[in-house]
Amino acid sequence: MKTWFITGASRGFGALVADLALRHGDAVVATARNPKQITDRFGEHPNLLAVALDVTDEAQAKAAVDAAIARFGSIDVLLNNAGFGLMGAVEEATAAEVESVYHTNVFGLLNVTRAVLPTMRARRSGRILNISSIGGYRGAAGFGVYSSTKFAVEGLSEALHAELEPLGIQVTVVEPGYFRTDFLDAASLTVSPTVIEDYAATAGQIRNVATGLNHNQPGDPAKLAQVLIDFAEVADPPVRLPLGSDTVAAIEAKHASDATILDQWRSISVSTDF
Repeated sequence: MKTWFITGASRGFGALVADLALRHGDAVVATARNPKQITDRFGEHPNLLAVALDVTDEAQAKAAVDAAIARFGSIDVLLNNAGFGLMGAVEEATAAEVESVYHTNVFGLLNVTRAVLPTMRARRSGRILNISSIGGYRGAAGFGVYSSTKFAVEGLSEALHAELEPLGIQVTVVEPGYFRTDFLDAASLTVSPTVIEDYAATAGQIRNVATGLNHNQPGDPAKLAQVLIDFAEVADPPVRLPLGSDTVAAIEAKHASDATILDQWRSISVSTDF
């Protein structure tokens, strides 16, 4: 039996993984700002501990980990799932909007990870799954600020992978494409109210596309949740896990584009050495 610690477990990927983990016979520490949403969804379960956690609160993150250890004795899998999106051109986003999304998507992930790592290091065992996005691999108009937070998650995950692998702790950054969750709903996606007409053909167009895509995304969230449950058993997990045909296509396109840049600019690129 594994013990999962899942942030943002009241809905979306977090709730789906929590449900499957419980069905799998694992223990689940399911966290949310309002833990009643978790108990309302799952009811009472001997392997479930619902804990209040605002990931932006470092003290609350430590308290949640302490509660998990007191109940189940260890944390085997940390799923850093809590986060939200921000849509709008980079210039349209206010400082407050930018700070808010960074506080949750980056600093919140760091708060929870730092709280969990001491117990994993002590046991020389554990697995960390950080939910990123295809937006963490390539930026796109309309999602620049959000993508920048996920780029940060990618960089942190790669560094953590290198630092923790010798200690028996595996780290993987998960890169979903568009999945049919509530991510494009108001509960998960903030849309900057500022609209600058000069961006109508770029970020403005993305606003329109996102409205039509909502609940019509190609990815099946139930299949993603099952992949993560199975992935927790993989002996030698990769540092990144792309999920979704759209993610695979986007990564391949970026690789091709970057290869073209290297081909065209190689002589300039290498000319700056001593």
